[in-house]
Amino acid sequence: MELSLAGRRALVTGAGKGIGRSTVQALHAAGAQVVAVSRTQADLDSLVRECPGVEPVCVDLGDWEATERALGGVGPVDLLVNNAAVALLQPFLEVTKEACDTSFDVNLRAVIQVSQIVARGLIARGAPGSIVNVSSQASQRALTNHSVYCSTKGALDMLTKVMALELGPHQIRVNALNPTVVMTPMGQANWSDPQKAKTMLDRIPLGKFAEVENVVDTILFLLSDRSSMTTGSTVPVDGGFLAT
Repeated sequence: MELSLAGRRALVTGAGKGIGRSTVQALHAAGAQVVAVSRTQADLDSLVRECPGVEPVCVDLGDWEATERALGGVGPVDLLVNNAAVALLQPFLEVTKEACDTSFDVNLRAVIQVSQIVARGLIARGAPGSIVNVSSQASQRALTNHSVYCSTKGALDMLTKVMALELGPHQIRVNALNPTVVMTPMGQANWSDPQKAKTMLDRIPLGKFAEVENVVDTILFLLSDRSSMTTGSTVPVDGGFLAT
């Protein structure tokens, strides 16, 4: 399936590691111009060495003013992947204000801010666009110690729908992607305990976690014109977890 992403300009947040980094690499390979946003300069430096031509932007998206300074003049963007997120896991009775603030600042507020910047540019140019918000199966299922994380992702799913409603008339599509555990280096580290992994795998009909390419392939499809009639959707990449 030809996705025709060559020549488009894409912005990816959380681009330094994991899903975000692999998305940048895939978009670059497909001929897109990519703006890679990460809070870690060393990750951006190595990414630019791997993918010459990628435009690095180092900023902490939890800082509204710094994000405005860093991205306010980013220029025309056709495609946006809101991937940056934090997962601060605490039992409900031990949830802290700091965990709430940081989680909602990065996982939700930054999505609003970056999407506003990109969408305003698209509307000013009269150009169509596509936005993909990387959510989680945790938006729709309760997981122990994930009260704040689940809440941010539940909010992200609803934000996606409202963005789709309001931006649709401008021909800007907005979809969310809801993966299960993904075998990034972080995913492998967090789920290396066989007993812990078994509790989750037993709830996944396909009996396996997602590979990074499973997620990236779906992101690229949702960015491309091949999904031109899809907006306001939450697309599971979860091996059937949400069907159980």
